[in-house]
Amino acid sequence: QVELVESGGGSVQAGGSLRLSCVASGYEDSDYCMGWFRQAPGKEREGVAAIDSAGVARYADSVKGRFTISKDDAQRILYLQMNSLKPEDTAMYYCAANRWSLRCPSRMESDYSYWGQGTQVTVSS
Repeated sequence: QVELVESGGGSVQAGGSLRLSCVASGYEDSDYCMGWFRQAPGKEREGVAAIDSAGVARYADSVKGRFTISKDDAQRILYLQMNSLKPEDTAMYYCAANRWSLRCPSRMESDYSYWGQGTQVTVSS
């Protein structure tokens, strides 16, 4: 059973930075797609960034140039470096994973089978 555990959320002021981590376990190979999603109160969950096994990344327009997704295959850790944070980035952030497919790297929620519990990010103005 694949397990994903996020950490690194917190409260920061606008313009600040945070790095989220997601430790993955329960699978033997690295041929997985992984992504970060977020959900703000009253809004639908949206795909923020995704990365495939080769390291190809895809970002939402709202975070391009500010967020960077990366992974450490040896440690099975997924990261999301978030810089120049804005109040509108406030949300619960989730890590997601799925076995590789032609749709990787995908920012579609329906393309992922495994989800973490989430870590809260709050950005104040």
